[in-house]
Amino acid sequence: MEHHAEVLHGRTWLPYMPGKRDQLAMLLIFAVLFALAMGARQMTGPLPTAHAAQISLSPSALPGYTLRTILRMLAALAASLLFTLTYATLAAKSRRAEMVLVPLLDVLQSVPILGYLSFTVVFFMSLFPGQVMGAELAAIFAIFTSQAWNMAFSFYQSLRTVPRDLDEASVSFRLSGWQRFWRLEVPFAVPGLVWNTMMSMSGGWFFVVASEAISVGNVQISLPGVGSYVARAIQTRDLAAVAWALLAMTVAIVIYDQLLFRPIVAWADKFRVEQTASQQLPRSWLLDVLRRAELVQRAAAPIGALLKRSARARLYLPIHLRLDRLPISRETGDLLWYGTFVILGAYALYHLFQFVRPVLSWSDISLVAHNGILTFLRVLILIVLASIVWVPIGVMVGLRPAWAERVQPVAQFLAAFPANLLFPVAVYLIVHLRLTPQIWLCPLMILGTQWYILFNVIAGATAFPTDLREAATSFRLRSHAWWRKVMLPGIFPYFVTGAITASGGAWNASIVSEVVNWGDTRLDASGLGAYIARMTEAGDYPHITLGVATMSILVIATNRLLWRPMYAYAERRTRLD
Repeated sequence: MEHHAEVLHGRTWLPYMPGKRDQLAMLLIFAVLFALAMGARQMTGPLPTAHAAQISLSPSALPGYTLRTILRMLAALAASLLFTLTYATLAAKSRRAEMVLVPLLDVLQSVPILGYLSFTVVFFMSLFPGQVMGAELAAIFAIFTSQAWNMAFSFYQSLRTVPRDLDEASVSFRLSGWQRFWRLEVPFAVPGLVWNTMMSMSGGWFFVVASEAISVGNVQISLPGVGSYVARAIQTRDLAAVAWALLAMTVAIVIYDQLLFRPIVAWADKFRVEQTASQQLPRSWLLDVLRRAELVQRAAAPIGALLKRSARARLYLPIHLRLDRLPISRETGDLLWYGTFVILGAYALYHLFQFVRPVLSWSDISLVAHNGILTFLRVLILIVLASIVWVPIGVMVGLRPAWAERVQPVAQFLAAFPANLLFPVAVYLIVHLRLTPQIWLCPLMILGTQWYILFNVIAGATAFPTDLREAATSFRLRSHAWWRKVMLPGIFPYFVTGAITASGGAWNASIVSEVVNWGDTRLDASGLGAYIARMTEAGDYPHITLGVATMSILVIATNRLLWRPMYAYAERRTRLD
């Protein structure tokens, strides 16, 4: 038998033969790269004419549409992650920047997705006139606005609640600002950020109809995707097409959960802060395959080494940014800093007032205020109900990795479920049972509210140290005492983050939930979301501005008066502990 081997320096060298794991890993990698390349190629070229842009309701078109939608959502997710690492870090590390950036984040979160589309579609279309890339960027930006804010809030919360002992350890080891960020703060924030990233992906599904089937005044754009497919199915009352869209969305969620999020969750478990090892670890078949595929490990080794050297580089960046170290007294610096932003804000409000003054009257303001109160009450009630239901469930799931592995794809699917797919059922029940739309359309808003609380509570329970759980067990605390003294304080920062983003999600959900269309049948719940939807459909920019400004004021007031005091309390408790 002939042997193909060579002897080098006394060792027998045999050519490496890829095993089954290597073959499976390479097959998956090439399949993903091919799908991404094919989808990206379709997102360039000239903007199709109105006839050519007609969305087909054939089931055979759905795989391509689904791929286009997933690419937009992944692009928006990458932009959201970059925004999170920069914006939230600046807000957490500078007191003066925090006083501006956090309220600004409240404003950005409160602006509904249709409010962004009303003013950004023309901008992106003008960047690439006659090209489909302009419409693609407008859709990606719209999805970005449904993903970025809760990720930024989560990362900001983690940076502000790093345990004091870990903080002191980083000082004793003389870590530079760069090393502290990548070796302490980012790893500590990873568990919460991962779950909020999954929530962001699901949130993108919730608003994908408004992102792909753009209708602002005279601008009508339908990009090939699941969202525009659903919009056309609703317009033509095609229940079969709605069912096919639901199936395509389910398959897509299962695929990217197994190929992306399940491996990330299993990988992120090593960043949990605890003194004893967890008895149950999350698993991922794909991560096991990649870790045991020698070709993949060899190819990834240089990249991993480069990333480790970058994180360990002693770049002497200040832990706290220079905005807090102006060469003047603290009082004078604060006065100049805040005075500058007050002047800029007053200047913007003046021009906004000049824009809306010619067409608005006191009756318009009174109508918007009444609608805003209605939507505010709905949001508040939904937040309370969602907290009562999902906090216990989130804790039970987060403390049991085996449960989390089964619940994760189901929760992602439910969080991604677009309210538009329930319009036929909602319209049929309300019309035939003669129900009041102002009340019975409210359950549709829960789809944009509850999941932020659930995912953040799961993240908090997942990150809860095992040694503290074991200590509580050894003290034999009863159920009531266990919740009050152990678990609720432990997950409280995560819950507040979820509640803040849930509030913004509910306000945004009001846009698609307070006005429901099914063919020619239209139900109106008479809220602020319904008002903005009507004005956007008519292309009435002054009234759109009035509605968006009112929603922003209400959200900011709620965050400042309710959620921020709770957040400050959670931060004090964490730092003291």
